[in-house]
Amino acid sequence: MIDFPPPAPPGGRADDRAGGRGAQRAAAMARAIRQGLVRDGADLTYDRVRARVWEQTRMLTSAEQADVLARVWADLTGAGPLQELLATPGTTDVLVNGPNDVWWDRGNGLEKANIDIGADSDVRTLAMRLAAAAGCRLDDAVPHADGRLPGGVRLHAMLHPLVDSGAVISLRIPRSEPWTLADLTARGMMPRQWEVLLGRCVAEKMGIIVSGATGSGKSTLLGALLQQVPTNERIVLIEESKEIDVAHPHVVRLQARRANAEGVGEVSMQQLVKEALRMRPDRIAVGEVRGAELREMLIAFNTGHPGGIGTLHANTAADVAARLVSLGLMCGLPPRVLANQAASALDLVVHVSRVDVGGSVERRVTDIAMLVLAPNRDDLLIEPVAQWDGRNQFRPRDGWGPLAARVGAVPHRSDRAR
Repeated sequence: MIDFPPPAPPGGRADDRAGGRGAQRAAAMARAIRQGLVRDGADLTYDRVRARVWEQTRMLTSAEQADVLARVWADLTGAGPLQELLATPGTTDVLVNGPNDVWWDRGNGLEKANIDIGADSDVRTLAMRLAAAAGCRLDDAVPHADGRLPGGVRLHAMLHPLVDSGAVISLRIPRSEPWTLADLTARGMMPRQWEVLLGRCVAEKMGIIVSGATGSGKSTLLGALLQQVPTNERIVLIEESKEIDVAHPHVVRLQARRANAEGVGEVSMQQLVKEALRMRPDRIAVGEVRGAELREMLIAFNTGHPGGIGTLHANTAADVAARLVSLGLMCGLPPRVLANQAASALDLVVHVSRVDVGGSVERRVTDIAMLVLAPNRDDLLIEPVAQWDGRNQFRPRDGWGPLAARVGAVPHRSDRAR
């Protein structure tokens, strides 16, 4: 979370506190006090803010005063009215589409929160303050920002005119402790036999692509897979911005950097993959493959660095081959060259999806497949190993037995996921 020391608002859930006439009055008073403090231009210490709130809210109860103080302090130094959502246990995402259009995910899919940020200008101000806290520039000249807030919250923000009005803010909250494969299995993300199989695939240094849509759990699964790497191996993890948490004793993190206002200083993902090769890695992991870094990644995996793992946006496991070919064309690799390079560097596709389970949207590993070169040696093929609907028994396919035998895992037969 964003670090600051305000008193906690009165009890109750965040969405309950944010609604009702009392909450609206508290929000209006907090907004007026904040604006007055900003106009004064004085140093905004906690004691000064508290004194101003106490002075202007004498008619309120002590609990209401504490609520207003928390709102003012959060508005000035934290995530404003979003702070209570971020602080609620289990929150994974907070999404702001407008001043009265705020959504959050507490692990069961998106739901609307009763949050009133004020006006479009207040959303814009909040977005710019959060970007500054993340060390990013966000203004009319650079109307989009992607970074990480103090405490680990992932921020993405865009300003008008890239969005209809004001700003749009997306916040993703990391887990306090990285997920393990056993944790994910216990939560029902995959069957137990898949946990064993994937752990063995990592140990055997198979090249793995984790695919899925946005928010499906790719980064979570990548972090859990990397924890299966032996502790005497060195991992170099490359990301556009820090997002993946890994509990491993020897991880070196590289993060891309955008150009500054003068258009200089950019360090791309492609360049970072090249740099990683000079850092004596045992494993290279790429947080998200989306451009020219694919070429460098395949070269790295094919030149003495087996067992690499990357994530890729794809709607289904079957789409991964076409996605790789498309990205290959973007970085100058003809389809035939890409197919041969990818088939040599990558062995496994693990696809994650968001699945409706009893009315609740849950993250599930739905497909395991092998990535192989077609007999004509011109195309990539996706050969299913196992599939799961996220609810019932999984279905082993023809590739299950050979893969399990190759890595020494469970030989055959499905079991229940939980």
